[in-house]
Amino acid sequence: MNIVYLNGKFLPIDQASISPMDRGFLFGDGIYEVIPSYGGRLVGFDLHINRMKAGLTELEIDISLTAKGWLEIINKLLEQNDTDNLGIYLHVTRGADTRRYHAYPEGITPTIFAYTFKIPPAPTANKMLAPKFSCATEEDKRWKRCNIKSTSLLGNVMHFQWGHEKNEDEVILYNSDKEITEAAACNIFIVKDNVIKTPLLDSQKLPGITRMLLLDIVRQHSDYQVEEGTVKLDEIYSADEVWLTSSTKEIAPVIKVDGKNIGDGKIGDIWLAVQTLFCEHRFDY
Repeated sequence: MNIVYLNGKFLPIDQASISPMDRGFLFGDGIYEVIPSYGGRLVGFDLHINRMKAGLTELEIDISLTAKGWLEIINKLLEQNDTDNLGIYLHVTRGADTRRYHAYPEGITPTIFAYTFKIPPAPTANKMLAPKFSCATEEDKRWKRCNIKSTSLLGNVMHFQWGHEKNEDEVILYNSDKEITEAAACNIFIVKDNVIKTPLLDSQKLPGITRMLLLDIVRQHSDYQVEEGTVKLDEIYSADEVWLTSSTKEIAPVIKVDGKNIGDGKIGDIWLAVQTLFCEHRFDY
């Protein structure tokens, strides 16, 4: 039985419940994080917690839980659940009010929830074993504050479902200027002529933790040129390599977009080099 954390208590998941008046349920009024853990070792804990704090500040949700408190909750969950390869889901909403009203209420207690779920083993730098992703593209129809990791994910869900119905693994999104923003659940990188490039962060994109780790690791431990800037839709099709990045995928090679091969349609050598570096340094953060 999966043990979860809810508002100060550890209990079986089938005994966990919230009020139907919780603003997370009614409005999607909350923030979440997903932290990967391999053999009990967390990847990017401080970065995830700092991003959560920034999101809570944006939403004006105040909680007393510190990074140390979060770590204690996570470690206890890992102790009580299978600790081999787990994702830790952290979730904070504004809490339950006595009425459904759009303005932020005063004097309510935030809801704090955490649970674990199984994830695949840590990705390895192996072309033979790496999953090969196929993506579609679609104009980004989400709201204009995608830099906030909100629990209100309906726009992302609808984009992902559209791709799912086309038997695609992900959907790469672009704005009205044909500039790549991100994917439905990932950040995007391309490689062209040995240069690694990713869209510059702004309110259209989530500041992904794996994105941040990749940029830092490559800049510190390799000679590859890395650029953050505008990436046009046409650059995806002409790229030598395309990658998706997320906490549970790490660096996922894309070999086909909109039915067109990326490069030679095979996993690239720069992906291999960068994933090798990521494997070596993923626990440094």
